[in-house]
Amino acid sequence: MMQSAVGHVDGGVVPAATRRYVDSVNAAARESASEAAGDAGVADVACPIVDGAEARRVRGRNRAPAWRRPAEGPVTVVRLRLTPDPAARHRLEGLFGAAWSLKRALRRDARSRALAYRAGHRRRRTQAEAKRWRVRLGLSREALERAGYRHLDASGHLRHHLSKAVAMHLADEVWSGLERHLFADASGRRQGVPKVGSWWEFSRIPGRARSHTKSRKWETFRLHGTLAGHLAAYPVSGLPGGSSPEAAAALPPGTGVLAQPRTMAVPSAPRSRGGKGVWWEYEGPLALVYAGGPDGCRGDLVVPVRLPQGAGQWPHLLHTLADPEVFHKVDLVRRRDPAEPGGWCYEAHLMVLKPAFVPASTAARRAKAPAGRRGGVDGNVSNLAAVSAPIERADAAAASPQTALDSSGVISSKVTMSPDERARIARRARKRRGRQRALERSRRASNTAQYEPSRRQRKRQRRRQAAGLPPKQAAVPGGPRVARADGRPRRSYGRDALSGSYRRLRAREAAAAHRTAQSRKTRARHTAGQIVAVHGPHLVIEDCDIRAWFRLWGRACARFTPGMLITALDHECRATGGRLLRAAISITALSQHCPCGRRVPKHLGVRTHHCRTADGGCGLTGDRDLVSAALAAFTHLTDPDDPSTARVDYQTSRRVLCAGGPGLPGALTESTAPIPAPGTGAPAGAGTGNAAATPPQPRRRRPRRRNRRAASARRTRTGTAPTPDEPPLPTTPAGGTAVTPDRRRPRTRLSKQPDHGTC
Repeated sequence: MMQSAVGHVDGGVVPAATRRYVDSVNAAARESASEAAGDAGVADVACPIVDGAEARRVRGRNRAPAWRRPAEGPVTVVRLRLTPDPAARHRLEGLFGAAWSLKRALRRDARSRALAYRAGHRRRRTQAEAKRWRVRLGLSREALERAGYRHLDASGHLRHHLSKAVAMHLADEVWSGLERHLFADASGRRQGVPKVGSWWEFSRIPGRARSHTKSRKWETFRLHGTLAGHLAAYPVSGLPGGSSPEAAAALPPGTGVLAQPRTMAVPSAPRSRGGKGVWWEYEGPLALVYAGGPDGCRGDLVVPVRLPQGAGQWPHLLHTLADPEVFHKVDLVRRRDPAEPGGWCYEAHLMVLKPAFVPASTAARRAKAPAGRRGGVDGNVSNLAAVSAPIERADAAAASPQTALDSSGVISSKVTMSPDERARIARRARKRRGRQRALERSRRASNTAQYEPSRRQRKRQRRRQAAGLPPKQAAVPGGPRVARADGRPRRSYGRDALSGSYRRLRAREAAAAHRTAQSRKTRARHTAGQIVAVHGPHLVIEDCDIRAWFRLWGRACARFTPGMLITALDHECRATGGRLLRAAISITALSQHCPCGRRVPKHLGVRTHHCRTADGGCGLTGDRDLVSAALAAFTHLTDPDDPSTARVDYQTSRRVLCAGGPGLPGALTESTAPIPAPGTGAPAGAGTGNAAATPPQPRRRRPRRRNRRAASARRTRTGTAPTPDEPPLPTTPAGGTAVTPDRRRPRTRLSKQPDHGTC
């Protein structure tokens, strides 16, 4: 009888042929392992044994788990300025044009599929039916990627510029907007139907991330070169030869490091043994490289990179660009710049898997921030007040109520706008209005048939007609736009003819708006850093709705930007090791209370706090915003993430703030710790005077008009609803008369609902 040829592998039965193949693989593995051990001088090297405990090697795409970027890992984006020559600029314009054509086609496909999905409401009664309907319509990431590939293959010119990797990432961006429309977020909201957009809004081509498991794997935009090679190629005169980037970073700020020409030379890849250029071996100045589309015949697109030339920027460059192993991906971005040829400035946004760079001065300032203080912030339309007190003093007052504490540790700051800043904003607004008028004149001059003549121009035409003169067409009609009976224009503004001067002027307007936004962000960061350095990172602020402020006082909010200041303050508190907590307004009503716990109603027109002793108060008089900020410093939250759990500790605030008799000297009447304006030092006489800036200017009285609108209810009325932490009403003293607080007096309520009960 013939013996069956079978073998056992990990408890399973396999044919003898498979067993012989496994034995040959194991023998080859042992032989290669022994050779490697002999060459390396090691005693033992592990090898994959099928019969042993080690797993068998598997070939294919699932050999190892795919690398994924950590969700909570640090990420930094570096903006690198590109300096293309005319040929490279022409190729960049063609690249953006091709990418916009493909993205526009994908957006149209996504919009039509989304509308079809909404129209088939009977096909999505249940979740399973809705999923089948989405699959049938092609509403998925993979389906949009396949649509992008089809558009790329069907077009004749797109393959000269774009690769399939770029098409895939463009489709992923379209799917991200479509996904927010199809599926609701955690709050149950979903976005509207995605729009196609316009060419002028398209400013970013996403790049594909490099492979962190395989070397020399980067399919789209790549950044080649080294920081040392860039410094060696463009050193400033007087810099010692062979200086390293570390030595350049150690130079004092204001010292020149690089001398880059206006037109930088395009580098070339070093030649390998086969005569072909290999960018992976390039170590010269930094350059962006893109291989182009599969049908492109013009070679690689190489664009030099221009780095900041001052010594103050080199610590940042050394932190982000010194190690190429942390480079993750590069996105190609364009922005409007009227000074550049073609009106566009090109940048490479490099994503680095490292934490953001923190300057040494900022790190030292955050390390010196007082951690033993508790502060409060009062945000306003035109100012920002901050008051803080030592934590140990407040705790001591709570532990020993019989001991009265002094107020020497209470400091305050009030940030306002200086006259120079107001003048600069007014000058910027005048220039903006002038550009807007020039844009309107240019549009009217290019589309005279869409505008009616003004009253003055019609009167002039009648005079010429009465005098027998021929009619004269106005070069720029000054009347309203030609509209239908319902008031809508006969032709939309998007179909108007626009001249070249109009586009250049609009580019200047966009560049000026970008500079204004950057200056506001810089001012917000500087102010937030100074507040945290003085009052510490543990702050409390009222949870206000900035959108309501903009509806009531839009221009004032746009000038002072309170929302941007509060956001920067929150970020600075977290970076310093603390947190900016938010307290609900309806629970605390800080502006309507005194630190002694008594309610002092005030409408928005009253900017001074006064707790009258005649009505049983403590006699405290001070600035309204500083008193509110001082009460916020003594506000505690049971749940830091829930503003409705805020309660004010009036017992501690009474002993800390009201212990000095009638009026707290200095801290609640003026700024005792001024915050200098950005770019300036502390004002003379620091410790007395107003916070950020300057004494108030006298207001110019305007002539009173007759039919003037009534004042806002928020300015003239006050609410009287009691808060949960408000102390009980005072009782009648023995042999005396009862004291009636202001909150018991009849007041005009904000709401129209009837008042059920006494508050």
